[in-house]
Amino acid sequence: MEKIWSIRLIRFSAIFGLLGTYLGSHMAGQMDYALRPIHAHILLVGWLSVFAWGIFYGVYTIKYKKLVAVQSILGMIGALGLTAGMWLYNLNPFNWNETFVMVLFIVGGSLLLIAFLLFAVVTFFTEKE
Repeated sequence: MEKIWSIRLIRFSAIFGLLGTYLGSHMAGQMDYALRPIHAHILLVGWLSVFAWGIFYGVYTIKYKKLVAVQSILGMIGALGLTAGMWLYNLNPFNWNETFVMVLFIVGGSLLLIAFLLFAVVTFFTEKE
C-alpha cells in the first residue's frame, strides 16, 4: 500500500514542481513578482512536502495502511485546494463570489493542516524491519 501511494505522491509532486517552476520563470520574464506567495506555496507544499511524503512511504512500512491512504488523499486535495484557492483569492480571474473563493482557500489549507498532523502520527507507526 505504501509503495502505491509513494509513486502517486511523487507523480503529483512532479506536476506541482513543473507548475511552480513555470510560474517562477514566467514571473521573472515579465518582471512582475505579484504571484510570489502562490509560487512559493506551489513549490513548498505541492512539490517539496508531497515529494517528501512519497519518499517516506517508499522507504518505510506503515503499520496502519488505511492511514497512509487517508493522509495521502487529504494531502493532495489540501495542496491543490490551498494553492488554487490562494490563486483565486489573489486574482479571481473568473469573477467568482468572494465568499466561495475564501471558503475554498480555507478548506484547502485546513485539509492540508490535517494531512500534516496525520503524517506526524503516521511516523510513529512504522514497522521494524
